[in-house]
Amino acid sequence: MLRFLLFALAIGNAGASHAQTAPFASDIVSYTGLHLAAHEGDVDEINRLIAAGADLNIRDRSLRTPAHIAAFASHDDALIALANGGADMNTLEDGIYDVLTIAAVANDPEMVSLAMQLGNKPDLITSVYDGTALIAAAHLGHHDVVARLVAGGAPLDHINNLAWTALIEAVVLGDGGKDHIKTVQILVEAGADKSIGDRDGVTALQHATSRGYTEMVDILK
Repeated sequence: MLRFLLFALAIGNAGASHAQTAPFASDIVSYTGLHLAAHEGDVDEINRLIAAGADLNIRDRSLRTPAHIAAFASHDDALIALANGGADMNTLEDGIYDVLTIAAVANDPEMVSLAMQLGNKPDLITSVYDGTALIAAAHLGHHDVVARLVAGGAPLDHINNLAWTALIEAVVLGDGGKDHIKTVQILVEAGADKSIGDRDGVTALQHATSRGYTEMVDILK
């Protein structure tokens, strides 16, 4: 019964980590001003609009700011221009994601580091699961992103509303492959608390053991 429940939760959370919704074509054709400039990575236009007094935190219909759009489009220079102009780097769109978590899910290490440099807080609570960018990255096995978030001071032992930490998610929602193994290694070496259990008290080590993830087991021991 427990294994079935964990599987059901894993499926639900797996969808959630990808629940960020990039702008649809219908959104893009409606964009003007900073949203359009951010989508196109047009730094000159962004700077012109800022000088003209444009609202840096204007929202589209999904509550995305121009900074969110720049993140979805992987336009680093556009994000820098927006942040330098005074854009709020810690706003959440309607899926409850910030720039940092968008970049983490997209496996964009450079933008992850940049977002933190520009003031995006690594301890921000994001998603309907009350998680963090680190949990999202660990779940997906994005170990380069995990390493950068750890270096940036992301909380290692935050527990989301599924009662899972980044370490537990890397095991429970991972596939036991090299990317998730590396993720577990980074988290353990950084000092993640291996003793934390889920709602049933099952630790990351116990989850790894039950799944036959021998390399993870060796790291977690």
